[in-house]
Amino acid sequence: MSAPASTRGALLARQSGAGRISALLPQLVLGLVCGGYAVGAATGWGSAQVALFMGDFGLSVAALAAAVSCFLFARAADIRFRPAWLLFSLSSLMASCGNAVWGWYECVRGVQVPSPSLADLFFLCFAPPAIVGLLVLAKRPVTRAGWVCLALDAWLIGGSLLTLSWSLALAHTAHVADAEGDSVARAALSLAYPLLDIVLVSMVLALHFRRSSVNRAAVNTAIAALALTVLCDALFTSPLLRQTYHSGQLLDAGWFAGSLLLAYAPWGAARDADNAVADADADRDAPRPTSRPIAGSLAALTPYLAAAVCTLGILYNVIEGRRVDRVVVFTGCTVVLALVVRQGIMLVDNIALTQELAQKENHFRSLVQGSSDVIMIAAPSGVLRYVSPAAAGVYGRDADELVGAELSSIIHPDDLGRVVHEVRRFLAAPPGEEPTTRIECRFRSGSGDWLNVESTVNRHQGGLILNSRDVTERVRLQAQLQHNAEHDPLTDLPNRALFTSRVRQALGGRRAGDAGTAVLFIDLDGFKAANDRLGHQAGDELLIQAARRLQESVRAWDTAARLGGDEFAALIVGDAGREQGARECQVHEIADRLRLTLSEPYRIGAGEVRVTASIGVAFAEPGITPNDLMRNADLAMYRAKAAGKNRVQLYAPQMQADVVRRSELATRLRGALRDGEFALLHQPVVHLATGTVAAVAAQARWRSAQGILFTPAEFLRIAEDGDRTAELGRWLLEEAVEQAADRARAGHQVSVAVRLPARRLLDRGFPAGSVEALLTRYGLPSGALMIEVADSDPRVSFEDLEQRLAALRRLGVRIALDGFGSGYAAINALRRLPIDVLKLDRGLVEGVVESARLHKITSGLLRIACDLGMQSVADGVDVPEQVLALRAMGCTHGQGAAFSGPLDEYRLRRALARGTFPVPGGVPAQPVLAGGSIPSLTGSHAETPVPPT
Repeated sequence: MSAPASTRGALLARQSGAGRISALLPQLVLGLVCGGYAVGAATGWGSAQVALFMGDFGLSVAALAAAVSCFLFARAADIRFRPAWLLFSLSSLMASCGNAVWGWYECVRGVQVPSPSLADLFFLCFAPPAIVGLLVLAKRPVTRAGWVCLALDAWLIGGSLLTLSWSLALAHTAHVADAEGDSVARAALSLAYPLLDIVLVSMVLALHFRRSSVNRAAVNTAIAALALTVLCDALFTSPLLRQTYHSGQLLDAGWFAGSLLLAYAPWGAARDADNAVADADADRDAPRPTSRPIAGSLAALTPYLAAAVCTLGILYNVIEGRRVDRVVVFTGCTVVLALVVRQGIMLVDNIALTQELAQKENHFRSLVQGSSDVIMIAAPSGVLRYVSPAAAGVYGRDADELVGAELSSIIHPDDLGRVVHEVRRFLAAPPGEEPTTRIECRFRSGSGDWLNVESTVNRHQGGLILNSRDVTERVRLQAQLQHNAEHDPLTDLPNRALFTSRVRQALGGRRAGDAGTAVLFIDLDGFKAANDRLGHQAGDELLIQAARRLQESVRAWDTAARLGGDEFAALIVGDAGREQGARECQVHEIADRLRLTLSEPYRIGAGEVRVTASIGVAFAEPGITPNDLMRNADLAMYRAKAAGKNRVQLYAPQMQADVVRRSELATRLRGALRDGEFALLHQPVVHLATGTVAAVAAQARWRSAQGILFTPAEFLRIAEDGDRTAELGRWLLEEAVEQAADRARAGHQVSVAVRLPARRLLDRGFPAGSVEALLTRYGLPSGALMIEVADSDPRVSFEDLEQRLAALRRLGVRIALDGFGSGYAAINALRRLPIDVLKLDRGLVEGVVESARLHKITSGLLRIACDLGMQSVADGVDVPEQVLALRAMGCTHGQGAAFSGPLDEYRLRRALARGTFPVPGGVPAQPVLAGGSIPSLTGSHAETPVPPT
């Protein structure tokens, strides 16, 4: 027992002891008062007058006390049997009045009490309220047969007592009264007392075994008080004692004790009940011995005992040689008849109960035998006493085979300890707090397999009732669902959730912060192109083979996972027994081996597919979280792809700083777009032969806090890669069209070129109809707009781009290929896309004078453009020598610092009003293409400071 439980038990014990002492004190006082009265009555009270007073008024006061006590208890307490206590109060009041009248004659007037008198009337009124009160206390029958049996039991007892009393005394009394010529009233009075006592005794005996369990202590005490009073009445009515009785004798002590006991019954018994509750609280955990239901046995024997008493009365007359009185014969016959009727009712009732019990037993047996669950009853020793037939279908074992076996013999050894612990805990718990428990374990089947079984356990006579069912399929399904939730459905590798959990375990164990623990993020370079070319089924097969290679390349205690798409990861657990440098070198070797393994050709169908792997590695540090470690590996992987792919890149803190800086720049970009901080400049595109302005190239610039417009290269890269690229492109196109329309209305008929990435042209948020809507809204002819396409993004589909550019050309928009001469897809774009103008990359223009190789390459590209009937524009023409060289090669147009930098709207209109820019050299060569206005694309993205307007 725990310390709190011991303390509580000691406190309850002290409270119980104090309660017993407080309950014993009234009982002791009651015993002393009754004993003092009995001693006084036995000694004659010292004088005849005192004896008369105590024998009359003393009994009256005791009965009055009982009446007041029962009345106050009925009024004060909210009890179910309040009418019974009120009737007991009325009965005691009748007794008090009778004794008072008796004392008035003997003590006050000093005369003998006449017979009959008013006292006899009060005494006769004592029994009826008491009898009705006992009926109120009785447990009410619920059927008609119960009421009939109650009446028959009362008559059996009453008739038997009447037979015995008539045989012993009442018949003699009746004959004496008749012989002496007494009046009918005196004769009836002499018989009324014993008859009422017989009825009262019959009710006491009949109801003793039928009383309600409510406030039982008080009811028992009241019945005992009435029984003592009836006993004294019976002694008083006997002829031998009646002739010599006078007030103050010892018989009065019995009436006195009965009245005081009835006065004590409601209050003292209630205190005893409270103490009993305290005792029950103190001893509720102690085992209680089972007792035989004696009260039920005596109740069942009551009819036979009554019949035996009746028989004794008749035998007494026969043995004494007396003539059997007609009253005795009649009463005995009615008792026998009542007994027969009662037995018949009980027989019919027993037959009905037997049929009902058999029906319930068959119902229960059908439920047990037909249930799909296995019901087992185990003794306290663990031996199976009963097993339902369902065991054959569930366990594959006959029920008879299991009966008598130990329950532990069919439980899996790994589960036995847990099951025993749970059973012991359950049996030790209070039944009211935990009536059942549930246990899940594995049972041995008839085939030797282990079945997952769930059992609901109940208590049964110190043992257990187990209601068991096979949940093997449910457990398997749960395990499968758990596996599916934690593994990739295609490759069966751990998914991101399980991988994160494994990383958390590795960082939280005894190797937390071990530098040898690392996370590898792996991306397959070129997988998307292969997937688009070969189809998704071939792509899935490639991923499955890559996952198999990854799983075979890591160690058994490491974890390989697929995070999604073509991204994989590996958790390399460090070895604390090696030096940090050796552990890091080992991780490097594993990562490089993975890169080489994943980069080997894949056999897909009848051909081979080649992809490479970019791997980012991040080592664990003390205090690092799983999310931070995985983020570091992800950053390193993206840095490996940006550095040229097919390589292993280690994480460095600078990578996170770059991410933060790019995020800040992206935030500034969003703010600039929202607050209108972007400005649009235009750079003239000049005819290299005449210096006339042929077109203007729209360029977006950001206005700094100091009012200076510039184009940070890094800022533009953020803009192209961020979510705001589409918004920036829409703003640039709309602003360029609007300003071009304004210039046209002002008389400056010059086309405008807008540079847009090829990937942005394919966005769903940029349909072809939006360009036509802009031209219509601002009234700009479609031929005055050129879109410069940058094709450096390998993710762009040429088929989709070709369709989109063709749709734009149908609107009258001209198309220029920006950055021609750089990028792996330039020749392919030239072959497939509908291009009007080729714009030479500034990388070719910068070295065209100094490098003979670049001179030949540029000259060849210009001849290709001429042969294809395309115009050409040179970007980044910054010095006069470049103008001369390009013009000699046949390039017709150029833009750059040799003519003008980007201009705001005011300076642009001044330049357009002037019309020409000076060009170096003498007579120009014949241009390849006729002059005219050509739309051209944005040129340099280098920072070009422009004075504020």
